[in-house]
Amino acid sequence: MQRILQRGEIEALDHNALPRLRLPARESVFRDRAARLRQLAADSPVGDYLLLMAHLADAQHRVLASLGARDAAAAVAPAERIDLAQAHGMPPLQAVGWPRDPAWRKVLRTLLDEVARSPEVPPQAVETCQATLATLEEFPEGIEQWADNLLNESEEQIDAAAAPFVMGALQVVWTDMAVRFDAAQLPVVSPFGVCPLCGSLPVASVVRVGGQYQGYRYLCCSLCASEWHMVRVKCTQCESTEGIAYHAIDGGSEAIKAESCDKCRTYRKIFYQEKDMNVEPVADDLASLMLDVLMGEADYGRASGNPLLWQEEE
Repeated sequence: MQRILQRGEIEALDHNALPRLRLPARESVFRDRAARLRQLAADSPVGDYLLLMAHLADAQHRVLASLGARDAAAAVAPAERIDLAQAHGMPPLQAVGWPRDPAWRKVLRTLLDEVARSPEVPPQAVETCQATLATLEEFPEGIEQWADNLLNESEEQIDAAAAPFVMGALQVVWTDMAVRFDAAQLPVVSPFGVCPLCGSLPVASVVRVGGQYQGYRYLCCSLCASEWHMVRVKCTQCESTEGIAYHAIDGGSEAIKAESCDKCRTYRKIFYQEKDMNVEPVADDLASLMLDVLMGEADYGRASGNPLLWQEEE
C-alpha cells in the first residue's frame, strides 16, 4: 500500500536528484515542431499532410505566444488542486475530468481562422476548417463532446478530419499551463505510463543528449508537450523488462525505432537524438507511418496514437 506523503515530507525531498521532468518551452515547442514537419515532408509519401500539420503548428506557436503575453500572471491551477495531487500522487493538471474554461474554444476558433486563411493550405483542408467553425458557432456542445472523446482517446463521435485542429487547440491550452507549472510541485509518485502533469498518454519516447539529460530516455506527452523520465529497455505500456525488442526499416533513419514488448504485444516508437539532433516526437512519429504498417504486420499494436492523426470508428 502506498503511504500518503505529508506536505513537509514532499517539500523536503530533492526534486533535482534526477531530471525527472522536462517542461516545454513556450518560445520553441510548436515552432520547432513546424520546422521539423516541413523538413520531414520533403521526402515523405505523406508530405502534403505533414505540411498541413506544419501550418497548424505555426498557428499554435502564435496563439501560445499571445497567451503568454496576455496572461502572464495567470495561475495554473488552484492551490487546493495542487495539494490534492501531491497528497495522492495524481497529475495536478489532469486533462480528463478537468473543468475546461470555455475560453479554450476561442483558441480553436483562432487556429481554424489562421489555417483557413493560409494561401498554401489545400481547399479540402479549408473546407474542414470552415465546417468546424460552423459547428463551433452552431453547436458548441458538440465540440465539447469531441474534445472529451479526444482527451479520452475514444474514436466515438469524432470527425477525423477536424480532430487534429480540435486537438491542436487543446494542446495549446495545456501546453500554456505546463510552461507555467512549477516542477517542484509535481507529486513524487505518479501513475505509471501517463504524463505526470496532465495524465495523457505519451506519443513516443526520446533518448536525449546534452547536459543533465545526457543518455536519459523521456516519454513525450501527446497533449501538454511535457516529458518525463523512463528507464530504458522497459515496456512503457506494461512495465515488463523481458521480451523487449527494437525494430527499424532497412535503410531508414537510425534515429527511429519501434520498441516492442512480447508480453503485452504493443509498441511505441523511440527516437535517438545522438543519431539526429532534430528529432521531434510528434512530427517524427507522424512521418514514420511505414514503421507502423510493418509493426502491424508483425502483430503488434500501437500503445497510443498520434495527436495529429485520428481515424473514425468503423
